[in-house]
Amino acid sequence: MSQPVEGQDVEDRPGEDATAVADVMTFTDDLGRTITLDGYPQRIVSTAPSLTEMLFAIGAGDRLVGRDDFSVYPEEAMAAPSFGSLFADFPAEAILAMEPDLVLAAQILSQDQVQAMEDLGLTVYWQANPTSFEELYANIDDLAALVGKAEEADALNADLAARVIVVLETIAAADTAPVVFYELDGTDPSNPWTAGAGTFVDLVITQAGGLNAAYALSGDFAQISVEALIEENPEYIVLGDSDFGMTPEIVAARGGWDVMLAVVAGNILPFDSNTLSVPGPRLVDGLEAMARIIHPELFE
Repeated sequence: MSQPVEGQDVEDRPGEDATAVADVMTFTDDLGRTITLDGYPQRIVSTAPSLTEMLFAIGAGDRLVGRDDFSVYPEEAMAAPSFGSLFADFPAEAILAMEPDLVLAAQILSQDQVQAMEDLGLTVYWQANPTSFEELYANIDDLAALVGKAEEADALNADLAARVIVVLETIAAADTAPVVFYELDGTDPSNPWTAGAGTFVDLVITQAGGLNAAYALSGDFAQISVEALIEENPEYIVLGDSDFGMTPEIVAARGGWDVMLAVVAGNILPFDSNTLSVPGPRLVDGLEAMARIIHPELFE
């Protein structure tokens, strides 16, 4: 968690620009590493969509000078050049060429990759993915402390938390908790990929008033056999792979799937996977959308 060192001035000085005024500050990231900043960073490279989205949500998007290929939201983010993908050769030199005074690293980056950037003289702050909405709010606060946007983060978190409370209070009136299958990748319909217990998808399904059909599995990416899925008999099939061309019609035509309640009732629904796979402010959008899918009767 980001913490300025005690006794050092990180408050705005009267009549001066808050983005440019700060004494030396020390922060501790989620790897337990200490980083020092001479002032609020003005040239930031983001290595993940979640970090990019948080930057823009707290009003610091204009400081983005580099991003990864997948940071495409909001649209304004695409004005910053991309250093490429983290799934190819690690682009440390390309990031260095962007001359950042801060690199924001997400959980997708290993400690070795962080060290490789530091060895080039870059200042890197690493942030873990949230596993709850409370951790999401904390991540936003930590990022805001780095860039001098605490007030903006407070307002954003207050709005996000209020929206979560509305969903939870609405769902409290539900009489049932339908079984929900969230599909990440149905390329192999006999063993589709999903998200197991303890994941953010599992949390959202539960808080939206459902039961995760893959509760017996673990991990962000887990395969479930069609036999096991038939046994769980989901009432809703939510297509997190609809962004990649999966449709309700394709799912309904799969061999053996026609016995599931969701298929019989036509409860196969496309879903914007970015609202659950990108651990940023849009996670609340994902909760709201999931709740409306699982309990449409409560949101009429």
